[in-house]
Amino acid sequence: MRTTVDIPDAVYRRLKVSAAEQGCSVKELIVRGVENQLGTRKRSNRIRLPIVRSKQPGTLRLTNDRIYEIIPFP
Repeated sequence: MRTTVDIPDAVYRRLKVSAAEQGCSVKELIVRGVENQLGTRKRSNRIRLPIVRSKQPGTLRLTNDRIYEIIPFP
């Protein structure tokens, strides 16, 4: 679908700079913004847990006292 939107010059300059920094086109950046606003944006950059894989997965039960024992604080 094609549409026309009037974007103030100063905003468009910032949009072009942002698109260049992200390595995408102005159109892609605008579509992302609209999808984000509508809640339909694809979340390809989501963090998946666990961040660090372990050969022995589990949980650690740490208290503040134990953390202070492990990490030397000044």
